[in-house]
Amino acid sequence: MIEIVSGTNRPGSNALRVSNVIRGIYEGLGAEARILDLADMSAEVFDPASYAEKPASFKPLADRVLNADGLHVVTPEYNGSFPGVLKYFIDMLKFPESFEHRCVAFTGEAAGVWGGLRSVEQLEMIFNYRNAYLLPERTFITQIHNKLNDAGELTDEFQAGLLKKQCAEFVEFVKRNKGVAVRGNG
Repeated sequence: MIEIVSGTNRPGSNALRVSNVIRGIYEGLGAEARILDLADMSAEVFDPASYAEKPASFKPLADRVLNADGLHVVTPEYNGSFPGVLKYFIDMLKFPESFEHRCVAFTGEAAGVWGGLRSVEQLEMIFNYRNAYLLPERTFITQIHNKLNDAGELTDEFQAGLLKKQCAEFVEFVKRNKGVAVRGNG
């Protein structure tokens, strides 16, 4: 199962719309995929006491990460970085097993001409630190407001082609790396 992490909790976000496009691509490839929407985190998760004891409402989201064969993170760029809620989500997950030796792909999207490049590069540092297996093929959707129609479809053929290529490569990447022995066990 590939979990597509929609990297913001903003209602009606472009990240969620792009996540839906990506899910459709995976389905077309015959791969199981679903969207993990950060808007599904309950308000109690944001209570400072959650650092010490995770609320029961967070467990289903954390379990989805732990049980995923791969994570495809879709991140907008806010103020030159990724959304704080995405960092908080990462911080709330179990360490180190949530990302240790887990396959991860990144898609950035932004209103500007860099398409979330800064947010993806910053996330790569975090996931590298956490020993994830990173797909080298990254996709950046520039000027996102001009590339999605009202139905949430990606209208730019070039960008759609890049996403299709990335998703196909990620499916193969997950197949190649799933079950690779973890340090100390093989």
